Amino acid sequence: MRGTSFAETLLGTIRLDGDDHHRRIRLDLRAEADEVLRPHRTTTARLSGRLRITGLADDPGTRGAMQISPLARRRIRYQLSFTTADRRTLTLDGWKSVTARHPVKSMTVLPVTLYEDGAPIGTGTLRFPAATGLLPFLLSFRFPEREEASRYTAPRWDGRPGRTEVWYTTVTDPATGTGVWLHHELTVPTDGSPPTAHGWVATFPREGKVRHARFGPAPWPRPQEGFSAAGVTAAGGQLSGNADDFGWDLTEKPLDAPLFTFPHWSWRRALLPATHLLPASRAAYSGTLHDGERTLTLRDAPGASARIYGHGNARRWAWLHADLGDGDVLEIVAAVSTRPGLRRLPPLVFLRLKHRGRTWPSRPERSAAGLLGIGRFRARIGLPEWTVTGRTALRRVRVTVTQPADRTLALDYRDPDGAPAVCRNSERADAEVVLERWWGRWRTEAAWTLDGTAHAEVGDR
Repeated sequence: MRGTSFAETLLGTIRLDGDDHHRRIRLDLRAEADEVLRPHRTTTARLSGRLRITGLADDPGTRGAMQISPLARRRIRYQLSFTTADRRTLTLDGWKSVTARHPVKSMTVLPVTLYEDGAPIGTGTLRFPAATGLLPFLLSFRFPEREEASRYTAPRWDGRPGRTEVWYTTVTDPATGTGVWLHHELTVPTDGSPPTAHGWVATFPREGKVRHARFGPAPWPRPQEGFSAAGVTAAGGQLSGNADDFGWDLTEKPLDAPLFTFPHWSWRRALLPATHLLPASRAAYSGTLHDGERTLTLRDAPGASARIYGHGNARRWAWLHADLGDGDVLEIVAAVSTRPGLRRLPPLVFLRLKHRGRTWPSRPERSAAGLLGIGRFRARIGLPEWTVTGRTALRRVRVTVTQPADRTLALDYRDPDGAPAVCRNSERADAEVVLERWWGRWRTEAAWTLDGTAHAEVGDR
């Protein structure tokens, strides 16, 4: 089933009760619906983006809903929640009243009311800037094929020996800055021994020591959905379990479509040594987690879950998940294969940047082709800093990831062939991302700085 997504900018003024002047307001929104828009029907879309009101708010995490019904109900309604500079939660509500007599005006003017705790505190008017905004608005329309995240959480293992399957989740608590890592793994030895399930949980506080606990190994009960073993569950949007003095009970709410770090076909047909994907490129997590020293209460904390299936770990690898805000996400896997003939080559780079509703490069193979000399994506893997650079015909990117030693946790485990592996993970890494576009010369299209909110890992066998 196909959905619809588009971007819209609205400008205007709003006057708060008690003010003697109007404040400027700007909305930069992304709308996403799970069906194709049809004017004669009512369509509900999710809204995300940035809301700015002079002297009151600048919230890049604005969320809400949009009811699009230009013919059936003759209105387009916007409902948004946002946080002010002094941490108050306000609601903006308004609708365009569509009329046949003034079609252009009615489709471009949005009267709004501002509410706090259900009581109105201000009114204003926003307008769609047709002269400068119409072309970007039309070009922003996409009709992506929608896939349910649950389709990619079911166990992939088909009974063959020498396989590894992973479900892992990384989260940043915006209230405390703490990073959370939940890792669930199925290991099927190459020697025909029974499969075992194991994993770990870790917290990366803003201040203090990184803490972790392991669970398993335990027999694999072959669940129908997700991971369930050793009293730990990651299935159906629920993450729960206990390990030593850790205990957690979280719910996961997907916020976006799946993101394939490796080619889509590599998940359906196991032709590569391994494959990687995100059932939802962004998700929100709510619930509690206790690590023996503190209890975290998460409320729509940003993060994501990911899936791995293959023959085991790479010879060397680096991984990054970066929530860039405003719906933008960067996912990187750079790895050196263990296969003979490939282990001496530079790292193969799979880079997926979702920016303004589009994913670049258009296909995962574009960044990976650099190994064959076709593309120009390169990775330099090391610690405490590693980098990825790459380009296509009209865009290039530069990514620098820093994993400070005091924010990095090293854990050892074994692959299906018995070889030892070590991953060095930080859920409080730093990252600098610069995206440039060719306009006669290279010009910065977007730049992001993540201070302790990037999720990253470097590992080797």
